[in-house]
Amino acid sequence: MTPKQRMLAAYRGLPLDAVPVAPEFWYYIPAKLLGVDMTTFERQVPLWEALQRTFRHYGTEGWAIVGPHVPTEGVRTREEWIDLGGGRHESRVTIDTPHGTLTRRHLYDAAEPSWPLERPLKTFERDWPAYKATAMGDVASADWTGVQRALNAVGEDYLLEVAVGGPFFDFIATGREGGLPQAVFDLAEHGRFFEELHEEYVEHVRALVRGAFEQTSADAAFIGCCWSCPSLIGPGLWRRWDEPVIRAAAEEAHRAGKLLHVHIHGRCREIIDDIARCGADCVCPFERPPGGDITDLRAIRAALQGCVAMNGNVHTVETLIRGGPEDVVREVEAVFEQWGAPPTRLILGTGDQVGGDTPDGNIIALIDSGRRLGRAAAEAAWPEP
Repeated sequence: MTPKQRMLAAYRGLPLDAVPVAPEFWYYIPAKLLGVDMTTFERQVPLWEALQRTFRHYGTEGWAIVGPHVPTEGVRTREEWIDLGGGRHESRVTIDTPHGTLTRRHLYDAAEPSWPLERPLKTFERDWPAYKATAMGDVASADWTGVQRALNAVGEDYLLEVAVGGPFFDFIATGREGGLPQAVFDLAEHGRFFEELHEEYVEHVRALVRGAFEQTSADAAFIGCCWSCPSLIGPGLWRRWDEPVIRAAAEEAHRAGKLLHVHIHGRCREIIDDIARCGADCVCPFERPPGGDITDLRAIRAALQGCVAMNGNVHTVETLIRGGPEDVVREVEAVFEQWGAPPTRLILGTGDQVGGDTPDGNIIALIDSGRRLGRAAAEAAWPEP
């Protein structure tokens, strides 16, 4: 099987020749392999291309995302690029819309991924019409050529998925000055506004999923996560605002005979039953404490009811950075032992991205032990005739 075929088989719960080993490499490791600083990496290197080279380098399965260009009528942006010295730059962006002007600032560092200094949505009543104009474009006019070009280039090297937006809470908080806590206050104070916006957003995501599978050869769509997790907003807000988005995306994906991958950070034990029912085909990264609360995959497998693939669970800090190869192998063995046989809907991954300080020997130990155990488990479950 090809790496892509293994990932798809794991998503669908089908027999495979080996359990996929798919570390979440994302930023740090690819930038190191390419020999570029983080600013260059973020602004000049397509993520899907960098990850293709990384997965090839390590000989693993994997996944990445790519998205379409969705036009926003009447919106124009201007950027001022300021050299702050010491390997740092500030991006100052002015966004002109038919409903007003927004500004945002971002800090770029040569050693670390960028972060926002100023978010565009500052005054609720004044800025929301303008922000909505920038964030919810005309999906019917979306340009999917870049997505298809990336899918063609990746081929069978790994599973490239189409990003179709985030959960609703991420949508309203990512651009909001004050971030997560301010968005929680906004939800409490402007309930009617968000109920109407929520309906629009769900349909917006539905349209993106339909477009992804009507206009490209993609096999899976992806919904990410920044703050939309029970650790930060609690299971109640997640169920009210975010689960309907996931459910709608899953319905559209399955209508097309395709798949949905969902990323949920932090603690998720309280919503495992909801995850099993919402239609997602794969969920990651099922983090261990202290960031997450997944300590025994036996219970997780039972709760997922054989309908959701688990990707992740190897601790990126305590095990991959602070541990040694023997600690990595021990944790990989625990993942396979706890998941049990047959190894359907199992992907050996990491609890969020592999850090830049991770010793290469630990990455190799993860891959080698995962390969060894994954092949043995598959051969035991589905012996060749």
